[in-house]
Amino acid sequence: MNQHESFSDSVYEEQTHLAERELSSFIAVVTKLYGPEQARLAAEDWLDESELMDSPPRSEARNWRAVTIAAAARLANRVNVRASSDAIARPTDN
Repeated sequence: MNQHESFSDSVYEEQTHLAERELSSFIAVVTKLYGPEQARLAAEDWLDESELMDSPPRSEARNWRAVTIAAAARLANRVNVRASSDAIARPTDN
C-alpha cells in the first residue's frame, strides 16, 4: 500500500469513527427523551441526511454535526405534528 492510500484509509477510518460517535450520541439522547420508536425513526433520518450531504463519502471534511441538526429538525417536526394531532383529538374541558 502506498502512502496516499494509507492516508486516505486513515482519513476514512477517522470520519467513520466520528460519524459513529455522532450518531450514537444523537440516538442516546433521542431514546432518553422520546423513547425507542422515535430513536429508530431518528436514526433513519440521520442516515438519510448523511446521504444528502454535498461532500463526497470519502471526503476529509464531513460535517457530522450538520447531519445531526438536520435529523433533529425532522424529529422536531415529527414530534410537533404528533403533539398537535393528539391535542386536536383530545377534547378540552371548558
